[in-house]
Amino acid sequence: MATDLQGKTIIITGSSSGLGREAALALADRGADVAVVGRNPERTKDVAEKVGGTPFLADFASFDQVRSLADALLARYETIDVLANNAGGLVSTRQLTEDGHELTIQSNHLSPFLLTSLLMPRLLETASAGRGVRVLSTASSANMLGDLRLDDLDWTTRRWNGGWRPYGSAKVATILYMRELARRTAGTGIDAYSFHPGFVNTSFGSDSPVMKFASKVHYAGLSLTPKAGAEPLIKLASARKVPAASGAYFDRLRPNGRTIKQAKDDKLAAGLWALSAEITGVDPLPKADSPTV
Repeated sequence: MATDLQGKTIIITGSSSGLGREAALALADRGADVAVVGRNPERTKDVAEKVGGTPFLADFASFDQVRSLADALLARYETIDVLANNAGGLVSTRQLTEDGHELTIQSNHLSPFLLTSLLMPRLLETASAGRGVRVLSTASSANMLGDLRLDDLDWTTRRWNGGWRPYGSAKVATILYMRELARRTAGTGIDAYSFHPGFVNTSFGSDSPVMKFASKVHYAGLSLTPKAGAEPLIKLASARKVPAASGAYFDRLRPNGRTIKQAKDDKLAAGLWALSAEITGVDPLPKADSPTV
């Protein structure tokens, strides 16, 4: 077993299957203490046993479950070196969560925002000890399909069309969130990055006709294995130095990947932060000097 991550605590949401599972296995093999977060009790427990870590159950369609998850993580870990927000997905039909928000934006952005915010005091404490904390979020090249509107975050006035534009918009939100988090935590020892893992052949988007077709075709080079898809997460979590400034978006292993223009809009990022804080009822960094919205 490699030990270059010995003594490091890494939290990975959505790690009961797919690329999250592969990242948990690889990072634990390097010595990290991995918190395995998932929705499915059996799979989550199985992965945790394999990595010698602790299983935590939470459905990101519920803010209450995210709050309970944060409480459990804070009770278990005195330090957090890496928080990988990997949970989320695409749904082919519009659905509302128990909190009254559209499922795609809540699972991909609002719940990760809430979890990160609730863990922020511990992240700041860890960073202040000189441990080099990183917050990572799984984005997607589907951001190029996005149209993020703060006046219609829950996609109530626009056509759903299989969920791809709402999903792309949620991933624009992911990229903007990491940009704004990087700006607000500058100088604290916390770095933030988003990344596109590539087209990974997993259960992602399993109810989408397009994804079902793509998964069955198996053309050479069409999709990556979960192990290959996990590579950006593994490298961003474990690298001694990341070859890009905090806030960068990686397309696989390439920094400053291609994004829609919205994903570079600092005013939109600040507005998204303010709206997300209002919706979730938390704002861990309220004194940051934000751009005028």
